[in-house]
Amino acid sequence: MTTYRRGAAVAAAVLLLLASPPAAGAAYASDAAAPARAAAQAPDPAPTPASDGFAELTPAVARELDAAIRKVMAEAKVPGVTVALSAPGKGKYVRSFGVADKATGAPMTPGLYMRIGSETKTFTVTALLQLVDDGLVRLDDPIGKYVDGVPGGDRITLRELAAMRSGLFNYSEDEDFFKALTSDPQRPFTPRQLLDYSFKHPVLFPPGEKFSYCNTNLILLGLVVEKVTGRPLDDYVNDRVVAEAGLKHTLFPRGAEFPSPHAQGYTDQTATGRTEVSTNWNPSWAWAAGAMISDLTDLRSWARTLATGTLLEPATQAERLKVYPSTVPGAGYGLGIFNVQGWIGHNGSLPGYGSLTVYLPQARATMVVLLNTDIGYEGNEPSTLFGRAVTEIVSPGHVFDLPAQPVSGQ
Repeated sequence: MTTYRRGAAVAAAVLLLLASPPAAGAAYASDAAAPARAAAQAPDPAPTPASDGFAELTPAVARELDAAIRKVMAEAKVPGVTVALSAPGKGKYVRSFGVADKATGAPMTPGLYMRIGSETKTFTVTALLQLVDDGLVRLDDPIGKYVDGVPGGDRITLRELAAMRSGLFNYSEDEDFFKALTSDPQRPFTPRQLLDYSFKHPVLFPPGEKFSYCNTNLILLGLVVEKVTGRPLDDYVNDRVVAEAGLKHTLFPRGAEFPSPHAQGYTDQTATGRTEVSTNWNPSWAWAAGAMISDLTDLRSWARTLATGTLLEPATQAERLKVYPSTVPGAGYGLGIFNVQGWIGHNGSLPGYGSLTVYLPQARATMVVLLNTDIGYEGNEPSTLFGRAVTEIVSPGHVFDLPAQPVSGQ
């Protein structure tokens, strides 16, 4: 996730009512699949119904899912959510519940653009790994080779940055950063300004010693991509990652632009602590760690592209998927990607929005959750609450669970 004050749920764990009843939306129309780079990835094995661990999405299962999703919405007071599930031979489930705009009552629908927070990390790291495939960088290069002024930069490798094992302080947990952002959420931040918030703090531990989720790592990797390619990161990611993956409604914005139609976002990460609309906040503060926008169609496609490595050479994808074990049984973090009980992918959260995009390889199953709030419930990210409730039904042997760990001082 990308949230600046609340606990970093994906990371911390991997180491981490509506007034009227919501209505279910119409079933989704098509199954998108991203084009593959030739010879980059062998075909997935055909799923075995008796052993793939994913239920058939029958009408009875759909009714059970509807009830579970509504229950989470009511408990966590989520304005609107869209949930999509699919697997070859098992059918599809795509439903939207609640509202996209509390002021107008406009319904949540599957076709809305959404901010995806830390799912951006999967795109940034893919860009870096493409440069590895092109022979332009090595994962074990020190970051000091590309970016000056990094504390211990001669010892921190690009691999350690992508794996969240650098030991650098997370700029988004800095008090001055929080005040700067919440006092003027439309202000633009430069990558160097973000690094300054981090580098004034001592290094937390020697590189490689342990896992600590840190947005600073991705800002540095974004600068590496820019230095090596000579192109702005948003331009490179949109061209070499988004376009090559065949994604039509995904973008790395340069500023606060937000295509329509989109859902309104609601957050309590504000200067006053009261819930506010954050739809037009400038995401430059998250940049390579969390600024991107997408929609359901593209994320359903991206889930498989990311997990199977169709944009990378097989050996590079294998490096990406080498996860370090965590304190949560069955969970680990690789290079900008997690594996939680067999579900491979990432979640995202930034003020007003939450998301979860994951893939279960043995069933070739995809799960995407998109919602228009980041306000947690009982210490959990709302996307995790939906992920858990859904997988308890469709993949009881692979229940997605990513408990959050509070940021110190909260």
